[in-house]
Amino acid sequence: MPGASGFSRRALFAGSAAGTAVALLSAGRAAAASKSEPGTNSAQCGASYRAAYHFTVPDQWKNDPQRPVWIDGEYHYYYLYNADYFTGAVGTAWRLATTGDLVSFTDRGVAVPKDTTPNGDVWSGSAVVDTGDTAGFGAGAVVVIVTMSPGDGTDSQAQFLYYSTDGGLTFANHGTDPVLPNPGVADFRDPKVIRDEDRGRWVMALAENDKIGFYHSDDLKSWTYANGFVHDGIGVLECPDLFRVTAVDGTVKWVLGASANGKSVGLPNTYAYWTGSFDGSAFTADASDPQWLDHGWDWYAAVTFEKRDASGAVDAAVRYALGWVNNWDYADTTPTIDCDGFNGTDSVVREITLEKASDTTYYLASRPVAGLDSYVSRTANLGDVTVDGTKVLDYTGISYEVTTEISWSQLTGAGIQLRRSPDGGRHIDAGIYADYAFLNRRNTVNADTSGKWQESHTPFDPSAGTVRLRILVDRTSVEMFVDDGRYVHTSQVFPYLLDTGLALFTIGGSAVFRNTVIREFTV
Repeated sequence: MPGASGFSRRALFAGSAAGTAVALLSAGRAAAASKSEPGTNSAQCGASYRAAYHFTVPDQWKNDPQRPVWIDGEYHYYYLYNADYFTGAVGTAWRLATTGDLVSFTDRGVAVPKDTTPNGDVWSGSAVVDTGDTAGFGAGAVVVIVTMSPGDGTDSQAQFLYYSTDGGLTFANHGTDPVLPNPGVADFRDPKVIRDEDRGRWVMALAENDKIGFYHSDDLKSWTYANGFVHDGIGVLECPDLFRVTAVDGTVKWVLGASANGKSVGLPNTYAYWTGSFDGSAFTADASDPQWLDHGWDWYAAVTFEKRDASGAVDAAVRYALGWVNNWDYADTTPTIDCDGFNGTDSVVREITLEKASDTTYYLASRPVAGLDSYVSRTANLGDVTVDGTKVLDYTGISYEVTTEISWSQLTGAGIQLRRSPDGGRHIDAGIYADYAFLNRRNTVNADTSGKWQESHTPFDPSAGTVRLRILVDRTSVEMFVDDGRYVHTSQVFPYLLDTGLALFTIGGSAVFRNTVIREFTV
């Protein structure tokens, strides 16, 4: 469960549907209602805000993704779910969806229930398949280690165990006592468990404020503290991640990740990570400062997980990742509540690879999962488009992908206006300007009423004279991949449903948008 930088987040699991997005979108409702779409159940909004090709919770509320696990030939994706969101009741369970291609998901209902023990609801944690029967529930049992608040009337946090003997569809609690009690600290949550095959034991990474603690266990039921990694200045470290990945050049790195809030110091509020080494007990980072897997405002509580082929074999060079497209600053503010009866959308699943930078450092590159290619329902190939100023394209759409390579000889800025209004006054801007790439949602409706978190930046070298953009646009999100995923920006947006235009623009010169292709998906 995402905790807070200074206060409990449990209260935010309660619903606040009335009045949140209503005021935000009231100015555009009447116009949107005049352009209804067939097959939706959103009469008061005129159309649906439910994403076309991103995962959304079927109803009520979702927040943190839980690391998907491979069981019986498909991925089991668990996530935090509150069936009582609209009643105002707090507390999350783990709901399950299964998928074979990480694009199309089948809902399986609640797997780990809440409020069945005095400890109440279940927060974030991780599931593992215990193939060696180390815990004694049978070979192949699925074991979940999860944070709960012991039923002692306090807000303390400890780690508890649930297990499944039916392939991860339903879980029972292993008693009501924690397998890792709280040692007396405020933040003690989000256990991420991996199997250390080299040493024949389990390893847990645990969020402990500005520290990620490492613990060992032989049986998943008893844990011993081993070491810790400390980094301050980016808020509470949450939802830790620990994995090994191999680069194209054969270099093997361990990666330690965590969701963190660096906004106060001009850094993202997403997934921070360090490359380095791990000896089974301690992690040693290659550099003190983290890198970030996403630089937008809304890619939180992200998880990574193994890429497997049909036989279940693991690809050591590629990992998958997905994040919650929201932010605790405005988690309840969304028109999906009023229009579609839910609040909870994820990013597309991404393929993550370890790449070498020019200065010999390594970084994680991202690209949308290849399975999306199987769901293309329409392609518009615009070829090469020369632009000097603003060029409105002969295309309209709400959910699509646009790819292009922009090249120039002299230029200040260039990019794409997404979800452009008929009068050109509203749009989302994505592109490059001077020495940075950016994603700007200021000129469309979005949940950040403070106005502080509108444009995200990443470094860019203008002397290159070219940039590749791949941008995924859906009803309530934009994900921009820059130069083969060296940098990614994800932000939540709520454009009026009649804002369907698309335009290319340049500033201070002309440019050619080469190999410009638009694809739509039906999932």
